Amino acid sequence: MEYTISKLAQLAGVSTRTLRYYDEIGLLKPKRINSSGYRIYGQEEVNRLQQILFFRELDIDIETIISIMNDPNFNQSKALEEHLKQLIKKRARLDNLIKTIKKTIKHEKGEISMNDEEKFEAFKEQLIEENEEKFGNEIRQQYGDDVVDASNSKFKNMSKEDYERLVKLGDEILELLPKAFQTGNPSSPLAQQLAEKHKEWLLITWPSYSKEAHRGLAEMYVADERFSAYYDKTVTGGTQFLKDAIIHYVKNNP
Repeated sequence: MEYTISKLAQLAGVSTRTLRYYDEIGLLKPKRINSSGYRIYGQEEVNRLQQILFFRELDIDIETIISIMNDPNFNQSKALEEHLKQLIKKRARLDNLIKTIKKTIKHEKGEISMNDEEKFEAFKEQLIEENEEKFGNEIRQQYGDDVVDASNSKFKNMSKEDYERLVKLGDEILELLPKAFQTGNPSSPLAQQLAEKHKEWLLITWPSYSKEAHRGLAEMYVADERFSAYYDKTVTGGTQFLKDAIIHYVKNNP
């Protein structure tokens, strides 16, 4: 079956403007242009649009979608299986949030009692899952499943006070990094204060501390552009400086 651009837009629940944009950027070309100059889409284009919308539902940016779908090795069946896996995870996260909201409503009405830890349980689980999706493979290869699982368990079961301290230390690290960077010296007192805060931040969730693990994480920050982007957003070159400060710290502290 074939569709005009307006019919396909109506079928998929998108605007004709969106389909024209996808055509312009080479993401979804029409099957042909008819004698009247209208874009005509066939079954292959319908299937491709479905894939695009799956990716968009998972909050994947357009540039990445283009790169994935224009890859000659792109496999539609495998992509669908991965979409299903990710959507099931997303549904589980939403189910946990809905459960927490319902419990909070009942708590506010006085129907049940809800402690502070329960109020943040769903958010903690969501953060763990997001970290696993982004960095799980690298972290598990670096430290092993037992260490990562123990860290996730510690994070999930942490008290409200520890959670607040974790967030506070994370903010303090981002605030201190550009100030320490300005010294230009990873061994400066300010840089070493930064490394100490980073250790404190890790100890809230790490089951145990070792200099080797701290150094390895610092090196991973520089090697992985996702980590680099997080710290470099405060100051360009900040990730490398943080790594150097941590390496000096672990060498010179018992």
